[in-house]
Amino acid sequence: MIFSNAIDMIGNTPLFKLDNFKDENSADIYIKLEKYNPGGSIKDRAALGMIERAERENLIEKGGTIVEPTSGNTGIALAMIGKLKGYKVIIVMPETMSVERRNMIRAYGAKLVLTEGAKGMKGAIEKAYEIAKGKKGYYIPQQFVNIANPQKHYDTTAEEIIGDLKDVDAFVAGVGTGGT
Repeated sequence: MIFSNAIDMIGNTPLFKLDNFKDENSADIYIKLEKYNPGGSIKDRAALGMIERAERENLIEKGGTIVEPTSGNTGIALAMIGKLKGYKVIIVMPETMSVERRNMIRAYGAKLVLTEGAKGMKGAIEKAYEIAKGKKGYYIPQQFVNIANPQKHYDTTAEEIIGDLKDVDAFVAGVGTGGT
């Protein structure tokens, strides 16, 4: 397959069947390999869903600025997708987050604002709102409350799993913001 835009590569990730857990009467276990998204995580889907919703509902204007508080992977995904769609991106995160995450965000051209680590995500959220307050063309996706965050998994991830596995008895997932 040949792609001309990394956004087109988001989703349709493979399932991997674990064979080393095979005991008599045990279940087949499959793992959805979301690391194969272009930004390297499941958050590519959620970030794309939030941006697409904002575009549909005219919450962000062409060339606008996305501001988001995050601890990492959502910021990487928003930086990548925002750049590809022509948005400026400002990511706000506690200074305690890994240097690797910071470097990825910067590599995609986003501005990175670090907040005091002791204030955690609450401090990052407050700073993001302070940055965007009263500024025309600024949009905060608000991953912690944005319905488009988990909805993208309902629309894509779930459909992919059901399409690949016709008979699913149980599904197990860790859930944070709903984007994971």
